[in-house]
Amino acid sequence: MDYSSIIKDNLISLNYFLPELLLTGLIIVLVIADLFLKDERSPWLSFVALAGCVVVLLSVIAQFDLGSRSLFQHMLVVDPFSVFFKLLFLASAIAVIFLSIASVELAGRPVGEYFTLLIALTLGLFLMASSTNLVTILLSIEFVSIVSFVLATYLKTRRRSSEAGLKYAIYGAFSSGLMLYGLSLLYGLTGTLNLYEIGDVLASRDSNGMALTLSTILILAGFGYKIASVPFHFWSPDVYEGAPTPITAFLSIGPKAAGFAVLIRFFNVALAGEPANGASQWSALPELDWPMILAVVSAITMTLGNLVAIVQTNIKRLLAYSSIAHAGYALMGVVVLSQDGIYATMFYLAVYYLMNLGAFLVVIVFQDLLGSEKIADFKGLAWRAPVPAIAMAVFLVSLTGLPPTAGFIGKFYLFAAVIKAGPAFYWLAVVGLLNSVVALYYYARILKTMFFDKAAEENSISVSPYYVTLLALLAAPTIILGVYWAPLQKLATNSVEFLRAL
Repeated sequence: MDYSSIIKDNLISLNYFLPELLLTGLIIVLVIADLFLKDERSPWLSFVALAGCVVVLLSVIAQFDLGSRSLFQHMLVVDPFSVFFKLLFLASAIAVIFLSIASVELAGRPVGEYFTLLIALTLGLFLMASSTNLVTILLSIEFVSIVSFVLATYLKTRRRSSEAGLKYAIYGAFSSGLMLYGLSLLYGLTGTLNLYEIGDVLASRDSNGMALTLSTILILAGFGYKIASVPFHFWSPDVYEGAPTPITAFLSIGPKAAGFAVLIRFFNVALAGEPANGASQWSALPELDWPMILAVVSAITMTLGNLVAIVQTNIKRLLAYSSIAHAGYALMGVVVLSQDGIYATMFYLAVYYLMNLGAFLVVIVFQDLLGSEKIADFKGLAWRAPVPAIAMAVFLVSLTGLPPTAGFIGKFYLFAAVIKAGPAFYWLAVVGLLNSVVALYYYARILKTMFFDKAAEENSISVSPYYVTLLALLAAPTIILGVYWAPLQKLATNSVEFLRAL
């Protein structure tokens, strides 16, 4: 073994590992700053976190033109695909910091460790998006999970927060155990840990179909836990309800997107053959029809999420089941084995960031003003607090997938990719369409409560200009991307082209 070449490769890799190093440095800076600001809820910690995220954002943007580069002996990769998701993670972290600054839930609590854990979670998401080795995939998922457990229980004096963290940890440990066993089986079948080498080995020889199928299903447990797909979704409603609302918003976007990033890379690199129709479409392994497995998971996930959301009376639990349903929608693009499907999923995750984060921001506003998360308490809020109510209408219409919003364009690309894939998946498009109708019902129920039900009190509610500004910053692009979406579409398309290249 040539240790000098290994050391040289690792030193070169550090040049392309700058965003992750900056995040690590930011964590250290926050820990040190917290030592001096321990006894006060100072805004300086949030400013430090924001400034650090902006610096990291600039370093990530600079990596778009690097092409595809393997790092640290093929443990990680820097490519436009991972950069796309890193931008989404940073946008989520920055937005959540803004949401946290004025949150009543966090008032009077030390926030040094809060922002430190938030940045640490972002670092874990970066590693998930770049992982190309079974070891780094497992370690990054565990890193994200452990930090998420702590953040979910940040309101430790509240029983439901502690309960949420406990359930989160139990389900996480269970799914991780299943995933580890599946990864060990896959390593035994191929003799390598690198995703690209696994793909080459499986494509070049016949493998034990039963063992490969069992391995894939077990590995899917880990991915399904991160994206909250059925049957690994049970943690989601309790965690969404018990965690601080800004953290709930982040968990519904960041880890979910990271789960899709690693899921897409794993299935489309390790378990897919050479392109069958030009460079934009490829084929599944003959021994394993995983697209049909994911299609069934997608259909069940969106159906269960939407049906259970109908009976929810707590807005955070409703949005939790809505998030489960949207994971099912996003999976539709993964099953079709084409660039069209992958960039449709990526586009959808980006617009989902806007509309779901906006919906949780409205929840934070009403939670601070009313002290309640019950949908029944939203009666007449359109007349008492028109700005957040109108913003909520925009976000819910987009979540439903109606024009002229970004959600409509996102679903259009997903359904177009599924239909373009051929008759084998027409049924999935029908299931998705029917579920969109179901979703319209419970989203409309919230709008009816706010706009048409009579309020118990007639007095108007004053909304902070800070919240009004944040709502505008999220609502405006939700509408603009429903009319002019070309830049985001181009960004997603260019990112997919490097997915299978190394």
